[in-house]
Formats: sequence, structure tokens, C-alpha cells
Amino acid sequence: MSYIINKKKQKIAYKLLKGKTPGIVYIHGLNSDMEGLKALSIENYAKKNKLAFIRFDCRGHGNSFGEFHHFTISDWKEDLITILDSLTDGPQILVGSSMGGWLMFLAARARSKKILGMIGLAAASDFGNDLYKNLSKKNKRDLEVFGITEYNSFGFKYKLTKKFFKEAEKNNILKKSIRFNKPILLIHGLNDDVVKTNMPKKICDIITGNKVQILYLKSSDHRLSKTSDLISINNGLDSIRSMIA
Repeated sequence: MSYIINKKKQKIAYKLLKGKTPGIVYIHGLNSDMEGLKALSIENYAKKNKLAFIRFDCRGHGNSFGEFHHFTISDWKEDLITILDSLTDGPQILVGSSMGGWLMFLAARARSKKILGMIGLAAASDFGNDLYKNLSKKNKRDLEVFGITEYNSFGFKYKLTKKFFKEAEKNNILKKSIRFNKPILLIHGLNDDVVKTNMPKKICDIITGNKVQILYLKSSDHRLSKTSDLISINNGLDSIRSMIA
């Protein structure tokens, strides 16, 4: 395990594989980390193709600094940009899972010249809106009165703050176009019960470039971690690399 110290003197855990460019950066989802099957599969792909690869834990996740409820989407965007600026050399392909798919588009606005292509895996752009709607009356009352509430979802129990939702709103992307005329592949399972299946189309509509592809997987869910899903992701990397070669 390696760590980079950010400007706030907080540790961000990462694992780096040296290799050729364009390198690959994997961005995990909410309440996940860099040790998932997708991250490890993409790392194996990078090894096989002798490509540089980085996976990391956003703060409040995995082995990085802090507790989840102390951070927001703005902090996690900052983490990704810190990784890009400090640990990558040359052009990169971003692969973002769920929340990571939102973060990669925020990074594309901030570091467009650095990024040659992107793959969104059940990309969950602007998920703060739906998450707030799904809160119970008690959750919403706790946020107003105490600024924090405990939330249970899909087997996870974690704390959400009023600031979390305010920062999510500030970083929403679906109402403003993104100039990115480089390859984008959005992979989404039709059995996804977390992110609606129309999300790839919504993302496609805000991209000004003409190089966006959507791949629906008929029997796949939000995790996109079955063997067949991992093969589809690796094939997607092949496709992106062929388009930027």
C-alpha cells in the first residue's frame, strides 16, 4: 500500500502499476474502495498490456484518511485531481464505477487535456438528487435539525450530512453541457436497481462530442462484477484504446 499526502496533510491510499501510456485510472463508487473485482480485473488487463494503472481510495473510504461522513463529492473530486496531477505521467483513460462515473466527468472538465477517453460503469451522475428523495421523513428532519442522519441502503449503514447534499447539488452535471470530443463508453446493466437505465442517455445528451457509445448488458445489475461483465469492461478498454491509437 502506498500513500500520497494532499495539501491538507491527509493520506490518500493508492496502488500504482508502472507501464506505457495511455495509462488507466480506476475510480471506485460510493462506500466502495479500490479492492473490488472490477478494479482488480482492470489491473490485470493493464499488466497484460503493459500499461500504467492506478487505483485509489477516496478519503473516507478504504485505507484513506478519515471517516465517510466528513467528506463530500467535492472532496472526492479533489482526490481524483490530486491523483491525476501527482501520480500520472502522460495521457490517461478514466474508468469510473457508479459515483466514480460522476467523478470522472468532473475531472474531464478540470483536466480535459490529460484525459484521452473514459468508461462509465453504471455511472451515477448527480445521484444526490435521487438519494435525497429516497430519504425517510425522519432522515430529512434529522438533516434539518442536526445536520446529519444515519442511512441504511443495500446492506450498508452510514451517515449522510446536510453538507453532503449541498455539495452534490453544486457538482451536478446533467443540466450543463460538457465539451469532450474524445471516446466515451457507458456500460450499464438492464437489471440495475440503483441507477436508472436511462442515465447513460442523459449523460450522452450533455456531451458535445460525437464519440459516445452506450453498451447495455441484458442480465447485469449495478455491480457489473460477473465474469461476463468483466470481459465486457476489458473489451471496452480495447475499443477505447483503438479509437485513440
